[in-house]
Amino acid sequence: MKSKRSLIFIFLLAVGLLLANSIEPDTSNYKVLTNDLPNEMTSEQAFHKMMDVLTHERCVNCHPKDNIPKQGDDSHPHYFGMQRGDGNLGYEATKCTTCHQTENNPYSGVPGAPEWSLAPSQMFWEGLSRFQIAASMMDPERNGGRTPEETLHHLTEHALVLWAWTPGVDAEGNPRELPPVPLDEYRAAVEKWFEEGHIIPTE
Repeated sequence: MKSKRSLIFIFLLAVGLLLANSIEPDTSNYKVLTNDLPNEMTSEQAFHKMMDVLTHERCVNCHPKDNIPKQGDDSHPHYFGMQRGDGNLGYEATKCTTCHQTENNPYSGVPGAPEWSLAPSQMFWEGLSRFQIAASMMDPERNGGRTPEETLHHLTEHALVLWAWTPGVDAEGNPRELPPVPLDEYRAAVEKWFEEGHIIPTE
């Protein structure tokens, strides 16, 4: 009896294997998996990601077209009648560093970072398009004589620039708005744009 059952089991198993081998699966909807990485962003995409940050008020507020620093998310004129003054640091009695220290003050809401100051007047960005800003920052006559390498370093390493991602709180204790691109993505975009020859797209 046991041998008969064994024969039946072996027979059914053999039939099953034959049927399985005779049926071809439909692979028309299969997706082939590869190890390819996602396509890198183009130079133009990197440019626009970089400029999404550089046209944000965190940056433009310190690049005014007049001698008046701007502040706040609405870029209103600086309180207390502050002006550029000597060396882009305000006037003797009201220098930028009188209030703006090397780090944010969470109690008063006064922002701070090393070398707090306005950009020189020839580096104004206020009112310019992203394409005009890029042309300005790559022009040695308007960027303080910086080489492309020095400009890259300034945009990705300078403490005052990086402050934009740790802007602290305002006078009411509300967190200031961050730039629209995370810091690591911004840095990657800037480096990509410079690696590709820092070409400014046509408007």
